[in-house]
Amino acid sequence: MRHAADFTAPPQDYNIVVPDGWFQLQLDPDDRDRGIIALAERTFRGVDNAPHLRDQFMRDLQRKAKDAYQVGGIELYLSTLTIGPVPLASSLLISLPAPGEWPECEDADELAEHLAGGDVGEDAELSVVDLAMAGRAVRHRQREAPDPAAQMGNTLPTTNVTYYVRIPATKSWLLLNFSTPIDPLADRMVELFDTVSGTLHWA
Repeated sequence: MRHAADFTAPPQDYNIVVPDGWFQLQLDPDDRDRGIIALAERTFRGVDNAPHLRDQFMRDLQRKAKDAYQVGGIELYLSTLTIGPVPLASSLLISLPAPGEWPECEDADELAEHLAGGDVGEDAELSVVDLAMAGRAVRHRQREAPDPAAQMGNTLPTTNVTYYVRIPATKSWLLLNFSTPIDPLADRMVELFDTVSGTLHWA
């Protein structure tokens, strides 16, 4: 694997390693319905008396997939992991904003300064970090108030961690947006998110 600093031309692709039990949901409109049905079947396997929950689950996935696709989403991963009966709900959206939708900052330090000048949210953490192979990145952690109507009744704050990673030899940025509504385990989940982001590398 090559380090970001070794690229003199834009990489052809990226790779990232996610935990077993994270389901990749295709975002392309032609493919996503099959993935939504497959994930719903997996999630509600053995549950025969909750068709309304299954339908709500599928509508929520459809909305998430559409929203992700509209903001330049490339890949969406959803956790199916559990501890006993407790689901470890979390997600990772990898996106590439379209040209003109993102400030033309030269490096992570400049982008961090730009973001710090805006609304980064209450109790937010904003820093510049070094990813092992992908190079320097901006890391932004924040908590958001719950939105039960949009989160299947969730009443706990959501923790988001976004990594902004400059694509070598370009002016484009790849965004890794991790999210979890499990507030009591937020710090442990963030440790997992940081580990996953550290596996990002260019090909």
